[in-house]
Amino acid sequence: MSTPVKDRSVSNMSNSDILILNVDDNDGARYVKTRILQGAGFTVAEAANGTDALTMARRLLPALVLLDVKLPDINGIEVCRLIKSDPATCTILVLQTSAALTGRDDKIRGLEGGADNYLAAPIEADELVANVNALLRLQRVQADLRNSEERFRQLTDNIEDVFWMFSLDGSELLYVSNAYATMWQRPAQLLERAPGDWLDAIHADDRAAVAARWQLAGAGEPFDEEYRLTIPEVGAGVRWVRDRAFLVRDAADVPYRLARITSDITQRRDMEDRLHAADDNKNDFLATLAHELRNPLSPIRNAVALMGEVAPADVALHQKARQIIVRQVAHLSRLVDDLLDVARISQGKLTLQLQRTELHAIVDSALETAQPMLESREHTLHVDVPSTPLFINGDPVRLAQAIGNLLHNAAKFTNRGGEVRLQITRLPDSRVSIGVHDNGIGITSYNLPRIFNMFAQGAAAHDRIHDGLGIGLSLVSTLAHMHGGSVHASSPGIDRGSSFELILPLLDDDAALTDAPAPAPAAGAAVVRKPGMRRLLLVDDNVDSSEVMGELLGVLGHEVMLAHDAERALAVARDYLPDTIILDIGMPKVDGYALARMLRDDPLFASTRLIAHTGYGSDQDRQKTRDAGFDFHLVKPANFDELERSLRPSQVQEHEKK
Repeated sequence: MSTPVKDRSVSNMSNSDILILNVDDNDGARYVKTRILQGAGFTVAEAANGTDALTMARRLLPALVLLDVKLPDINGIEVCRLIKSDPATCTILVLQTSAALTGRDDKIRGLEGGADNYLAAPIEADELVANVNALLRLQRVQADLRNSEERFRQLTDNIEDVFWMFSLDGSELLYVSNAYATMWQRPAQLLERAPGDWLDAIHADDRAAVAARWQLAGAGEPFDEEYRLTIPEVGAGVRWVRDRAFLVRDAADVPYRLARITSDITQRRDMEDRLHAADDNKNDFLATLAHELRNPLSPIRNAVALMGEVAPADVALHQKARQIIVRQVAHLSRLVDDLLDVARISQGKLTLQLQRTELHAIVDSALETAQPMLESREHTLHVDVPSTPLFINGDPVRLAQAIGNLLHNAAKFTNRGGEVRLQITRLPDSRVSIGVHDNGIGITSYNLPRIFNMFAQGAAAHDRIHDGLGIGLSLVSTLAHMHGGSVHASSPGIDRGSSFELILPLLDDDAALTDAPAPAPAAGAAVVRKPGMRRLLLVDDNVDSSEVMGELLGVLGHEVMLAHDAERALAVARDYLPDTIILDIGMPKVDGYALARMLRDDPLFASTRLIAHTGYGSDQDRQKTRDAGFDFHLVKPANFDELERSLRPSQVQEHEKK
């Protein structure tokens, strides 16, 4: 690598700071020229021959050499050539002078030898100074230009974007920055031999369009293109770039160059793709949610209409209508629970209640949950479970939910009258495999990698449309990983069934047997005690909801009063003195939190049981009702068992159990 030439720019120098080397073997002539230059304010050094001139030029590095042609040892033209050919002195200005009657050929030889100008004797003082100043001005311009070019080169060579400079028609490459080799993964030297080499790296589907647009750029047509580069070393082999070109104009506004900047926008395009996918998922989810909410609402409305039309004595139809309502309300509750689980997952607040539990009990609970769906689809269920106990350190409720979701998914995506198999296998590495297999519609190769994504939906079975929100399998994946396990899906293809395998770690046998919980009593063995009669005040701005709930509580043997706002509730409470008040939270004007605080501030209601009955069910919502003085927090629609438990005299501070 050559040593950089020292910058001797005279841009900011006064004449006294500028050194001129005066070379002449004639003492008188040399003296006169020195006095003229000193009179103009310059600093002058002298040499009487070519050898000394070369030595002093290298040592002193003057701004200009005033060089006589005829020297005793080395011809002045040769001295000039040596100065200009040496990298250390090549930027020194050379003003050659000669005696009178110098021929035209001598001047030409002097200029061709590298001299910056040529003066022939006799030389007037003002002519000499004017020539020196003219050459110094030229040097200043050249130095500024070199500095500008160097700053430009440093800038373009140290940015990630590729900067190009082309001839006006775009056919000749004049400059390309270092970033080209990184972005194109091709050596820039190839462009010297073939300026169009950059086109070869463009994706085949984009190349023709980019080439056509580039041909028009030199004519002033806008060139702002986004296209792909085929780069095997980058991810999937594609890099997205944005390429812009613009005309460079001179002081007269005439175009003379074509400049171009290319930026890597791969990350931006990836983000845009993810945002588009998220937006599509959101739209699909909202459409599915609207559809799924309408599905149960329609039979509920029809069942209510049926109950209003048939005679009270028609017990069978009333019973059928009630069963429809109960089933559809359960379906609505499942949808809401799924949505709450999504919120907990997205906020990182989904928690597990880990305990040693036996896998058979979890499977029984999952089968109980999925059985109605399997029966409604007329599927045949095969269960293959080992007879020996298998113990897991897990949350039994959440694991039953995960297995139930897999069974529900198999039933949903298998045409009516299909087969579903639940197979549990103990693996040799202290793990257990829980497999759910079906002979349903299968999973396409496109959907298989994304089947566990949130809101993902596959094709529907032939005889039915979707149901569910596309949340179940994503929740299974989350629960599997939270338990230290994994879940996998496979399918031979369309109409060839699907298989899901949930793999969980087992507890070692000794630890499981030492601290195994006692078997739970059979469901039918539970003893249900009916609560005693209570004086209840039910406060809810939804008149229909409060009246139906009031009727239900009345049928259960309780004495019930209703109020639909806080003001009426306070008045009724002071007259009626209930032992339990059930409050809705989201009421207008004065909400349930404020009303609860008003009641707690009144000594009449210091020991009155307060039950929050609300659609808000997050941990923060439970904390807010606790802070407001509530004893219980029931999430709408509360089921019968929860409502009954909250009214039992022995139950206090149910908040602490949530």
